[in-house]
Amino acid sequence: MSNSGIVNVRMVVTEEKILSNIEKVQKLINPKSKKQIIQLEEDTYFKDLIESIKTYLIEYPKKKNFPIGVYKAAYGLVEYATVQFEENTKKIEKLIKQREENIALAGELRDVVEKVSNKEDGWKEAIISSSKKFSDDIVQTLTVLGRCKTKTSQNYLNATKILKAKINNLESNLHIEIDMERLDDSSKALSYIGIEIADALRLIPTPDEQAQAIAEQEAAVQEAKAKPEVVAEEKVEEEIKENVVAAKTEEEARQEYVNETTFEEKQTIWQKIKNSKIVRAATYLFRIKIRIELPNALPEGRGEK
Repeated sequence: MSNSGIVNVRMVVTEEKILSNIEKVQKLINPKSKKQIIQLEEDTYFKDLIESIKTYLIEYPKKKNFPIGVYKAAYGLVEYATVQFEENTKKIEKLIKQREENIALAGELRDVVEKVSNKEDGWKEAIISSSKKFSDDIVQTLTVLGRCKTKTSQNYLNATKILKAKINNLESNLHIEIDMERLDDSSKALSYIGIEIADALRLIPTPDEQAQAIAEQEAAVQEAKAKPEVVAEEKVEEEIKENVVAAKTEEEARQEYVNETTFEEKQTIWQKIKNSKIVRAATYLFRIKIRIELPNALPEGRGEK
């Protein structure tokens, strides 16, 4: 891990800071951005941004409570980088094809120039045919060359110079090479994002997995809270039965009637309590809304994963 720049695993890195870093990286790799050339080997700023995001993902304690906003932003960054990498690949393939075509055109133009310069048979037809592959200024220069009576005239020398420059440009493909180098640098940076961030994201549960884990945790908590009530219900009911038995005396007929009446009354009261608590508990369980409370900062050191 780099010790330079903004990265330090002992620092408290806030969620907002990481989201800001992800946004900065996305701007750097945006092809429409003014600063889109990233030389990976030399751009420590870019590498430090990636390192800070990667560190946050790896070092964050309690992965099941990982900030969903950061997860989605990091995942989106990887997806965006992947799309841009594929686009770069297509552009590079197109540039390679263009370079091959230019090299072939350079050879054809050299043949036409030689034929026109030496007034070989069919040189006029060669100029006409070249209009299908070359620009109007090249065709006009070839025409000027064909009209020259001698190879020492100024018009001949000027035309020859222009045509040689065009041939050299087609062979060297300088602009294409520059574009390919820029795309290559960009692809390296995009690949770096994919390797570093995507690998770190595998350690983080997806938002769906987080929601499921929290729902199970909430359900377990509510179940634990409900158990004492069930035990209390059984205890009260047992006490009622004991009281009914203990209440019987020698005046069995009259006391039996009183006891039965008392029992029914207690049962009614108990049923009301039972219905009230159980219904409220069940209603509360069904009305629970899963709240994901996420910490705003990365504590120091390594925590529970």
